[in-house]
Amino acid sequence: MTSAIKDIYYNVFGANPSSIEEIAAGGSNRKYYRVCDSLGKSVIATVGNSYEENNAFIELAKHFYSHDINVPKIIGYNESKSVYMQEDLGDTSLFSILGTDAAPNLIAKTISALARLQTVPGIDYSVCYPEAKFDRKLIMWDLNYFKYCFLKIAVDNFNESDLEVDFNRLADKLLSTPESLWGFMYRDCQSRNVIIKDEEPWWIDFQGGRYGPCIYDIVSFLWQAKADFSDSFRDEMIDLYIKEFSKQRNSDCSGMRTLIPVFVLFRTLQVLGAYGFRGLMQHKAHFIQSIPLAISNLAKLLKQGIIDEYPCLKSAINTIIESNRFKKEESSALTVEVFSFSYKKGYPDDFSGNGGGFMFDCRAMHNPGRYAEYKSLTGLDAPVIGFLEERGEIQVFLENAWSLTDPAIERYLQRGFTNIQIGFGCTGGQHRSVYSAENTAKHIAEKYPNAIVKLVHREQGITKLFNHTDSL
Repeated sequence: MTSAIKDIYYNVFGANPSSIEEIAAGGSNRKYYRVCDSLGKSVIATVGNSYEENNAFIELAKHFYSHDINVPKIIGYNESKSVYMQEDLGDTSLFSILGTDAAPNLIAKTISALARLQTVPGIDYSVCYPEAKFDRKLIMWDLNYFKYCFLKIAVDNFNESDLEVDFNRLADKLLSTPESLWGFMYRDCQSRNVIIKDEEPWWIDFQGGRYGPCIYDIVSFLWQAKADFSDSFRDEMIDLYIKEFSKQRNSDCSGMRTLIPVFVLFRTLQVLGAYGFRGLMQHKAHFIQSIPLAISNLAKLLKQGIIDEYPCLKSAINTIIESNRFKKEESSALTVEVFSFSYKKGYPDDFSGNGGGFMFDCRAMHNPGRYAEYKSLTGLDAPVIGFLEERGEIQVFLENAWSLTDPAIERYLQRGFTNIQIGFGCTGGQHRSVYSAENTAKHIAEKYPNAIVKLVHREQGITKLFNHTDSL
């Protein structure tokens, strides 16, 4: 597909790109590429095999952009719309900022912006995919997603006929939402799909949107499992949302508050279906890690009596809550894995499954391995240490590396994350990378005593633990 990307780029800019680099995608089947010119100015190219899905994003983005909504500008696309190019908003998601001093103000801005997005006039819902409108069929799809991808795995036995009755009763409640509270339903409204640019929120990944109850989105955002907002903060943001939504609709929409709990229930069931599919069935660890957080939301709803009118569902949820299978581990200590490795033998494996972390290339520094007296030694030996430190460049290199890793570790500790990986690679994984990894591990262990540091000199067969008393 790089040839198609080059063609679109050339048609738009009249020149070939200098580089095309794939960007890691989340749960999407689409592929994303950062396309740069010789000066580093970039755009984002998206490759997807669904014309309908791609067309939905393109047409919705163009409409929102024309109404001054913060969405990426569509720059170009090929005839089949299998590849399209959009403005590069950067990599700073709202999710990455949660837990910082800047977060509350940015969240408030996002909530206000959501109400404006949802009430944009003139949307052509016929372009929406897979359906133009939120209806009973779509509700049952999501509820059955929960049943087949999570409930059947988590609960040994339940009455499917009784559960179907509960599902239909829940659907009736959702569809009773007054028409005045309907508009553009983003459907995947979460902090990961908000990019912060110029201290303002920008929207991405809205191709699954449709006409539906707008309450769904504010619930999706505030009850996102890993965001873990407090109840008081949620109440404050709901008040702000209702105020802004009422302003946009020029009417009192305060009645939506009474419907929020039932949408919390529905959304939580839907995401548990997704966690079951991506985590329990596809074995993606970061989805599994979200399951206990979603179950805790169900437990709160159970205590509030929200699930009482759905007896079969209530019984199944009770079973899930009481089970030990999905209980969050008491120990939530952050493990920082620090590696030295040889590029010739590939990157270190990520057994955590979250893909988070940093890789630093040590090969630009002068290599002790080029000299006979150091060939049999490693970055742990005094002669090699002296060789590297006398030149001074490795200290500057590590200080720059730590300026990136330290803030991330601090954020991970604040957010209760459990894994981050830091790798140092060189030609043979013997001298420069070993020195860098060794000193980085000691630096982290000293600076962050609450973090467990696992040091692995992969090519040397050496593993060490810091800040932890258990044996390996």
